[in-house]
Amino acid sequence: MTKPILPEEVAAAVVDPVAYGSWDPLHEQLAWARANAPLAVAENAELDPFWLVTRHADIMAISRDPGRFANGLRPTVLTNRDGEAIARAATPGGDGHLIRSLVQMDAPDHMKYRLLTQSWFMPKNLKIVEDRIRHHARSAVEQMLAMDGTCDFARDVAAHYPLRVIMDILGVPAEDEPRMLMLTQQLFGSTDPELNRSREAITSAEQAIAMLNYVIADFEQYFGALTADRRASPREDIATVIANATVGGASIPDRELAGYYMIIATAGHDTTSASTAGAIMELAKNPKLFERFRDAESDKAGLIEEAIRWTTPVQHFMRSAREDVEIGGQTIREGDWLMLNYVSGNRDEAVFGDPFTFDPDREKNQQIAFGFGAHVCLGQHLARMEMRILMEELLPRLKSIELAGEPARVESVFVGGLKRLPIRFAPA
Repeated sequence: MTKPILPEEVAAAVVDPVAYGSWDPLHEQLAWARANAPLAVAENAELDPFWLVTRHADIMAISRDPGRFANGLRPTVLTNRDGEAIARAATPGGDGHLIRSLVQMDAPDHMKYRLLTQSWFMPKNLKIVEDRIRHHARSAVEQMLAMDGTCDFARDVAAHYPLRVIMDILGVPAEDEPRMLMLTQQLFGSTDPELNRSREAITSAEQAIAMLNYVIADFEQYFGALTADRRASPREDIATVIANATVGGASIPDRELAGYYMIIATAGHDTTSASTAGAIMELAKNPKLFERFRDAESDKAGLIEEAIRWTTPVQHFMRSAREDVEIGGQTIREGDWLMLNYVSGNRDEAVFGDPFTFDPDREKNQQIAFGFGAHVCLGQHLARMEMRILMEELLPRLKSIELAGEPARVESVFVGGLKRLPIRFAPA
C-alpha cells in the first residue's frame, strides 16, 4: 500500500515554530488533515519523513501501546536530520538523547524510574502539601493586586506561581528560582528568539545543539551540587528521593539523575504556567464566564480541564514503530517515526463538540494534553490542584478583568503557550 503524503503546506506548518506561535492558521491546517488525511506522511527537506497523527483515537491507540511504539529509539521531540546525527555522535551508545529522562525511556527502565517519585504526585499525598500550595497562591495574588491594575499575567504571575510550587516540593530554594525559570525557557523556547539562550534566530543544527548543550550543562552543574547536598543532609523533598534512590541496587547514573531533576524542574511548572495563562485569557475575553467563576462557590474543575485542552502546552511527542502495525487504516512499518500531535487531538471534531469554542461545561472533557497510557504526565494531578487553588484565591479578589493588549504565544513546536498576556483588572 502506498503511504499517503500530506500536502506541502500542511507538512510545513506542523514543523514550523512560527506556525505554533501564530496558532489559528496552524489549526486550519490540522483541521484539513483530520478531515482528509488523518494519518499521513509529512515530508520536509531537512527532516526524515514521519507520520502525522492528528486524530484523537489514533493518538490514544498509539499511546496505550508502548510495546509497539517506542520512546527511546529515535528523538522523542521533532529533530531535523542534522541535529539527530550530531546528537547521536555526542551521546552514550549513540542514542541521540541529549537528556535521558522518563520521557526518553521504554520498559523496563521507564517504570523502574517512574516509581521512584510517583507516590509524591498522587492525589492522596498532594493533600499533604495543599496548604503550602495555597500559601504560594495567596502570595502570587497579593503581588498581582499590588501591580496597580495592569500586568502581563503570563510573565508576572503564571510563570512564577507554579515555579514556586514545584521548586518547594523539589527542594530548590526560592533565591534560585530565577535561574530555573531562565533555564526552562531556554530549553523549551530554544526556537523562539525572545526566549532562547542566544536571543537570536537559530540557523543551523550545530547552533541549536550547541545552545541546548550549554543549557543542559547549567542544569547538570546545579543539580550535581544539589545531589551532593541531599546525600550529605537528607530532607523531606523530592531532591532527597532522587539523590538517594537506587535502581537495580545501584545509585542512579549521573546522566539519568540529571534527566530526572530536569523533567520535574521544567515540565513541573512551564506547562502549568501555560494552562493557567490560557484560562485567564479566556476569562478576560468573556465577562460572563468571569462573573460565573469569580463566585467563590463555583466549581472550577470544568474551567481548568477546558483550559488545559484549549492551551495544550505539550504540543507533540514522537514515537517509533518497533514492528509493522495497522493504525487508522494505514500500515505503519517497523522503524517508522510518528508525531503524536496533541494540538490536533484536542480539537478533534469527532470527540469535542464545537472544538474551537472555549466551553467549561463539556460533559466529558477527554483532553489528552497530559498524554495517555504508560507515559501519562506524572504531575497531572498537581497541575490541576495548582490551577484550582489559584483560581479559588484570585478570581473572588477581582471585580473585573480584560485584555490590555495583544497576547503572544511562544514560537515552539514542542512546548508552547502564552509568553505575553497583558491584562487590566480591578480589585474587588
